[in-house]
Amino acid sequence: MNDISYSTASKHFKTGQYTQALQTLNKLIDVKRDARTYALLAKTCLQIGMPEQAATSYELAYQQDGIDAESYLVDSIKLYYDCGQKDKALALSNKLIHRFHKYPDICYIVGTILLERGEPRIARALKSVLMKSDSIEHMKLGARIAITTWDLFDHRDIETARLLLAKLPRQQAVRLMYLVFCREHCKFDAIEKHQPIIDAAISSGELSFISLDGTFFNLHWTGDEHLNQLARSNTPAFSPDMTIARRKMPHEWSDKIRIGYLSSDFFDKHATMKLIRRVLELHDRNRFEVTLFCHSDPDMLRTNEADRELWGHVVTIRDMTNEEALAEIKARGIDILVDLKGHTAGNRTSILNMAAAPVQVAWIGFPGSTVNVDLDYAIGDHYVLPESSKPHYYEKFVRLPETYQPNDPVNRPLAKTISRSEAGLPEDAFVFASFNANRKITPKTVELWASILKRAPNSVIWILSHNAESRTNILTKFLAMGIAAKRVFFMPKLEFELHLNRITVADLGLDTFPVNGHTTTSEQLWSGLPVLTRKGTNFASRVSESLLHAIGTPELIAEDDEDYVEQAVSYALDPAPLQEIRDRIDANRFRMPLFDAERFCRHLEAAYITMIDKAKAGIEPDHFDVPALPPRTEPFMVR
Repeated sequence: MNDISYSTASKHFKTGQYTQALQTLNKLIDVKRDARTYALLAKTCLQIGMPEQAATSYELAYQQDGIDAESYLVDSIKLYYDCGQKDKALALSNKLIHRFHKYPDICYIVGTILLERGEPRIARALKSVLMKSDSIEHMKLGARIAITTWDLFDHRDIETARLLLAKLPRQQAVRLMYLVFCREHCKFDAIEKHQPIIDAAISSGELSFISLDGTFFNLHWTGDEHLNQLARSNTPAFSPDMTIARRKMPHEWSDKIRIGYLSSDFFDKHATMKLIRRVLELHDRNRFEVTLFCHSDPDMLRTNEADRELWGHVVTIRDMTNEEALAEIKARGIDILVDLKGHTAGNRTSILNMAAAPVQVAWIGFPGSTVNVDLDYAIGDHYVLPESSKPHYYEKFVRLPETYQPNDPVNRPLAKTISRSEAGLPEDAFVFASFNANRKITPKTVELWASILKRAPNSVIWILSHNAESRTNILTKFLAMGIAAKRVFFMPKLEFELHLNRITVADLGLDTFPVNGHTTTSEQLWSGLPVLTRKGTNFASRVSESLLHAIGTPELIAEDDEDYVEQAVSYALDPAPLQEIRDRIDANRFRMPLFDAERFCRHLEAAYITMIDKAKAGIEPDHFDVPALPPRTEPFMVR
């Protein structure tokens, strides 16, 4: 009996006789199953290169309960994770859910798995433990969780990133992450301190760290298209060989062009649908078969009040793997797959890198090149995609004749005029307004606005604000620029119809740079408000230029910062010319292309037909411009 005792096995283990120890332990557990026996078995398995068996043995040791049970569970989770058994590791981790504060290593494992599975919001519960860890890798994961859930606008994320930067002050990529959160909350003091460090690094020729910046975040601090296409931290793995292989794949064409739209925004409250909804409804079903590959959040879908079948046949892929979603796309023989997300939150761009369709296109979702994604074309216009931008895009340009942005004139309400008092604004002041997201308001933009206010003494500025921190920081910046607090007004978010109504009380919308208002600018124009912008240097900073041309008010496009300030001051001191522009916007709303969804749809369909004709003929994709239909001589609708 002594030959199969625990003490014999332990002696073999301690003297390095692991094979003998294993043989003894395997016999011992037939007659005596306790925690220490299983634990010794786990240690022995590790010594002879059997980590999966070690993980199982530690799990069995845990199941015997006892004083060391929790430590056995921790060892089991770590080993299962290291062996790639992530489902098992995650399941066992649930047993420690109320003890995570004691085990940052387990938090790291769980957080990593949740991020890999696209569940960053669940992972946020682990962030505080990770950031208190002494491990830099743990802190980095905590910061990654924060950056992946940036759209929650949690001001505590600033501290998360600041702590990591304090640990890694020489890493510019960490500095960029910190600045993302600072921009979300208009923390101008930190931006003014740290952005020059980034700029100096770039000036010295150090560019490698920009690859670690997110493509979406990068747009908010630079309008340099070369730098924009270097940022790719949130992009999938890609090789041009993918494009070559995809274009060689056989495909069965049909009489109709089968278009697939890929998005997580297929509900009527989303900004994208406020733009494209009518276009989807107007697609010529005799020539086009439209399918929506929807991965929208179920909570968002519950807010939808529209009949989504009018937009196309809806295929829900939210809970599918990329491979399963690919099979759905292939099964429907999609000819053109149109990605509506680009590098924005909730995208499934990896599907496009799996040869999903013979023609793959980017449109409306992302104002720039969708880097590292297998795309044939990017749809734009001559304003947002000029000739000078071609070297900075993998995609070929498809330029629509009037504007890249459609607008729905049927399913959105017309604005109703309200009074200044209802909006809490002075009746006798000239009201400048900014309805753009706070992250778009740079220190430089505030300085321009302050210059305008100083030179137009009877003016005030009215700014949309997401949170109390942003309001405080914006006001502090204005005060530092010599603008009295009584001249700065803030507004909260409102329901869409109420938001449109309040736009009517402003005198002039002020655009932001390097990211313009996009849907925001078209909403202002829909409500009759002139918007002052200036010429940009990349897609994101040229959007308002495109929209203003499409509504017939090109004089609102300033040449540069100085002209932007001069024009704003001029309109505030003498509003008469601005009234003429307002009247023109009102007259052009149902005449000019900006809100002409039917005309836009026909131009878009012409683009799709050209793409398919080229693909059927075996012609490689190349840049092309869609010719304009004859100008309308009558309003396209009356409301």
